[in-house]
Amino acid sequence: VGLHNCGFWRSKSLLDTAGLTLSFVSRCRKIHQDSQALWKHEAVQKYLETLNKEYQQISHLLNAESINDFEQKTLRRRCADLSPIAAAFQEIKETEREVQELEAMCRELDSRDEKQLLELALEEKETLDKKFNMLCRKLFQLLVPKEKYDRSPVILEVTAGRTTGGDICQQFTKEMFEMYQNYADYKRWTFNVVNYTPAEIGGLHHAAALISGDDVYRHLKYEGGTHRVQRIPETGLSSRMQRIHTGTMAVIVLPQPEEVDVKVDPKDLRIDTFRAKGAGGQHVNKTDSAVRIVHLPTGLAVECQQERSQQLNKDMALRTLRAKLYQQVIEKQLSQEQSARKLQLGTRAQSERIRTYNFTQDRVTDHRISYDARNIKEILCGKEALDKLINRLLEFAEIEAVTEYLENLQALEGGS
Repeated sequence: VGLHNCGFWRSKSLLDTAGLTLSFVSRCRKIHQDSQALWKHEAVQKYLETLNKEYQQISHLLNAESINDFEQKTLRRRCADLSPIAAAFQEIKETEREVQELEAMCRELDSRDEKQLLELALEEKETLDKKFNMLCRKLFQLLVPKEKYDRSPVILEVTAGRTTGGDICQQFTKEMFEMYQNYADYKRWTFNVVNYTPAEIGGLHHAAALISGDDVYRHLKYEGGTHRVQRIPETGLSSRMQRIHTGTMAVIVLPQPEEVDVKVDPKDLRIDTFRAKGAGGQHVNKTDSAVRIVHLPTGLAVECQQERSQQLNKDMALRTLRAKLYQQVIEKQLSQEQSARKLQLGTRAQSERIRTYNFTQDRVTDHRISYDARNIKEILCGKEALDKLINRLLEFAEIEAVTEYLENLQALEGGS
């Protein structure tokens, strides 16, 4: 074990021992492996074995009396990083052994008298398989550094697109906004509407909400982008002719910064007040409670009209403005980090079509992971079905992050 120049302890020949190659990383991306498949790959096994061995070595060194205070402090920090990885690694190994024993037993239980016992063994194996996959995901989550903004609340915006069908985009935008509102309730998050601009025929032009709770940005960060709808309108000529119309709406997900993250000079702001529109009670069209703020250096404009108090609307608009300014910083960082190649999950640019909701075929397709889900109504309810789709995206992203993490380690090893 040697002290790496980045400040943590690891084997000098870690990547050589793992035998990881860029071709392996490419193959992982091409066939969209799940967590179990990635775990079983020889290169990943060797890499994790090396980390586990390093953990054992560091634990042994910490018990020695010959190391000085600086070395002990560094070793303890590295040991704390490796401890949960080593524990998860051992737990997966143990579960894998249990699965193999059950499989061996199932192969021997082939007589009619043992049919009931075989069924019980198969049920237990199914339970162990689920546990195995969950542990693999846990391990890879531990292996990859957490994103800075994953635990942040978010500003979520929805905006209707344009189509030659009239209200199809506005109606779909309203359904999507209600889907995320229901999802927030399902996840026990707080959902506060910041802005709501309804369309004339019952749909929605634009809306924004502040969503706060546990790991909100982590779950919603891949929802940003263009969502496409294909459906037959319920009214009008197209409905009688059974013509399918295609429309779009855009979702923007902005991590909500703290006050210290983005400082806004009051001199750079133009603040206008106006009367609120749409639903909102007796104060609508009677008081100038709505607030619009323009950030003069960038031209960014935000507005809030949901609260009765002008001051509350001003505070919410400022929070939204800081989130948008913060997003510009994030996107600049992401573009620099991803300049070498484009992640399969996309650049998160809002112009990208990320998902299609085909009502005539009752199918939702996420184009980034080539995944189809049935029963659109269940997904639009914003509960278990949507959570399953989002978790599928997160699992794919974790696998992408693991392969990129190992690729970066290989590049670091080659450079040093």
